[in-house]
Amino acid sequence: MAKDVLCEVNNCNYWAQGNKCSADQIYVVSHTGSTADNQKETDCKTFEPQI
Repeated sequence: MAKDVLCEVNNCNYWAQGNKCSADQIYVVSHTGSTADNQKETDCKTFEPQI
């Protein structure tokens, strides 16, 4: 399992200094079913905009 998860989406509620993700869990999905051929076919569903 990844020790550190990096994120460059500064307006995400879970973004932390050093481009770290502070979420307890990360949920990534594929646009094409249960597999993906490249990163453009995926999305991070953990994203929540900062209020």
